Amino acid sequence: AGASITVTSATDLVAFAISSMSALPALASFCGYAAICIFFLWLFASTFFTGCMVLDERRQRDHRRECLCFLTRKNKAENDDGGYQEGFLSRYFRKYHAPLILSSIGKIVVLAGFAGLFGFGVYGAINLPVEDTQRAFIPSDSYVTEWLGTFDENFPSAGGIDVAFVFEDNGDEIYKARDELASLHTRLAGKSTSSPWIAEPVPAATYRNVLAGYKENVGNFSDVELGDDGWPTSSDDFVSSLRYFLFDSGYGSAYVTDVAFGGTNDNTTTIDAIQILSEYVGLTKQKSDGSIIDDADRQIDAMDDTRTMVEESWTDLPEQRFVYSEKFIAVEGFKVIKKELFLNVGLALCAVAVIVLLTVASPVTALLITVAVAMCLVEILGFMFLLGIAIDSVSVINLVLAVGLSVDYSAHVGHCFMVKGGSSKNERATEALADIGAAVLSGATSTFLAVVVLLFSSSYVFSVLSKQFALTVGLGVLHGLVLLPVLLSIFGPKPFASAADDTSSEGKNKALENDNDDDEEVQEEEEPTKHVGGSSDSSSSSNDDSAAADDAMKNVEIDNDDAGSDGSCSC
Repeated sequence: AGASITVTSATDLVAFAISSMSALPALASFCGYAAICIFFLWLFASTFFTGCMVLDERRQRDHRRECLCFLTRKNKAENDDGGYQEGFLSRYFRKYHAPLILSSIGKIVVLAGFAGLFGFGVYGAINLPVEDTQRAFIPSDSYVTEWLGTFDENFPSAGGIDVAFVFEDNGDEIYKARDELASLHTRLAGKSTSSPWIAEPVPAATYRNVLAGYKENVGNFSDVELGDDGWPTSSDDFVSSLRYFLFDSGYGSAYVTDVAFGGTNDNTTTIDAIQILSEYVGLTKQKSDGSIIDDADRQIDAMDDTRTMVEESWTDLPEQRFVYSEKFIAVEGFKVIKKELFLNVGLALCAVAVIVLLTVASPVTALLITVAVAMCLVEILGFMFLLGIAIDSVSVINLVLAVGLSVDYSAHVGHCFMVKGGSSKNERATEALADIGAAVLSGATSTFLAVVVLLFSSSYVFSVLSKQFALTVGLGVLHGLVLLPVLLSIFGPKPFASAADDTSSEGKNKALENDNDDDEEVQEEEEPTKHVGGSSDSSSSSNDDSAAADDAMKNVEIDNDDAGSDGSCSC
């Protein structure tokens, strides 16, 4: 068990350690924490727990009670003489489970079934969407959820995303581009029906341009000299009159937050930056259950295309320009989360393959274990698509966790197969299942029972966690106890040399025991009968002589067997 625990702990540790370097802060923090936990779990299991088992064994030998160790039993425990017998689960795996899946028909059914399951997983993984699940974190029975649902139903086109076009001034660039900036609405018109999905620039509703408002009112300022184009004739007059427009005229109070002036006093004569506000149309979609959610794919396209338009098309505007929206913080996560998902899961799988190869020391077995784990993860993605679980920060963390959980079930079985001697792969797979199958199934059951109560939780985090854990445990056990034994029975390598030696020694010992048993049976059959008129002394003497003769014959037979192994004969 120590080797199996080390194999699974090492794979889990490396998988989480690699994912702790993810670009997603939530995923990186979780995986770093998990890696440290795995290390200390292995350390305590291999030291503290082992010591406790030794103390418990001493307690049993001293016939002490389980909880009240200072009390001793008057009668021996039932298992003191004969030892522990093979449990029900082990007998099930040996007599029913293994013969069923390792038969010729069973192998065909298993391989065909898992091939179909893997195909479904690939389809689901390809179509699994990235979604904004921010609303899902609100409990379903909250009044906020009810309000959002009513709002989406009655005002489906409302609720656009604000966006700001920011232009920084560098040497009167804003003054030089004043006409272009004031008429920016002409560049934004007609972009509401396709990406970048910018709403039509209707003043005061979806669009606010401080320079357009300034130009409409600058003629009311008597102390400003205007040129033929309707703008102040100098940059200084432009800045001073703009400041007057915003703070003193009463016309520009709505634009106060749209201009950043340089300096720290009232004699400021420079502009640092201006922003022109607009908004996107409602980038939402309707799910199959009728609920309205944000469309992450369209939001990503809108963000990328808007940035491309500002940076590459508006070259006649101030050089320092960019577009910003508070929603971009979440959209940036949507943009990288799918790539981070496949990158981190792929790196974790590679780490699992390397660690299993180093610890199991069999390239074929390591490859089969890795294939089983990879298929399990792909199928989890497929069932996520079926259950409507989208790719977000919660599901990504659980998927990385699934790598560590699913490898445990397969690694135990693969390692146990390698330490089982014999020439028949079917028999080795059967013995591996009978030996480790019960422990793997018990561990999976306890893991499932730990999260089964969360399946009925109203919390989004707990609901997704429990569903993905159930998928991980169920599919992990199926791959470890059904698919992997079949693959090992077909493609499995030879056992370790130590396992073959142990099997040979056990075979010789069993053969000698069988010979001794046969001799004892013959001795019982040939036991002399009592003579009617004979004395007890003669009968006893005859029995002693027969026993001595039998012992001599046994010794001669054993010597002949040992000497005859090289083809020679000794008398």
